[in-house]
Amino acid sequence: MLTQNTVKVTAESILASAKAAKGRGLPPVHKWNPDFCGNLDMRIARDGTWFYLGTPIGRPELVRLFSTILRKDGDDYFLITPVEKVGITVEDAPFVAVDFEVEGTGPEQVLTFLTNVADQAVAGPDHPIRVVRDPDTGEPSPYVLVRDRLEALIDRKSFYRLVDLGETAEVDGTAWFGVRSSGAFFPIIPADELTAP
Repeated sequence: MLTQNTVKVTAESILASAKAAKGRGLPPVHKWNPDFCGNLDMRIARDGTWFYLGTPIGRPELVRLFSTILRKDGDDYFLITPVEKVGITVEDAPFVAVDFEVEGTGPEQVLTFLTNVADQAVAGPDHPIRVVRDPDTGEPSPYVLVRDRLEALIDRKSFYRLVDLGETAEVDGTAWFGVRSSGAFFPIIPADELTAP
């Protein structure tokens, strides 16, 4: 886990570096290896709200810019520029999938998710959907991989829509209820645990 080092940079300096590095598409953060500068008092809440010094960041364009320089190394999250690397806190997933579109049906079905920071992810083998269930309550937390180890928590209304598209299929000899996209089946819950409506 991240240590509580004194941060040597501010959000403003990271933002300036991110703007300078911005080109076409997403910056190549996977290629950048600057020295670790410490932790920044920045947090992404479970609902996708970004906070700096305890205050929500109210400008969507700033949140979007910060999101483009986010990287996950192990269990920790960093804002990365060519010259700076600072740790930030992420309560759950860094993004929230706020909607999705459906094209096709059955085995041809394709689900394209839209996140709160305007990323798109086409669910499939490269962008899998996974569901984690709370061991005490059984409450599901569904996720879709957006890019390079960065996931989006699928919001409740979208998850309900996914369930409406669900079907039962066999996975490793067990019947599962789940959804299909881009030729892949993503299990949600064992079929024998489904309750009758």
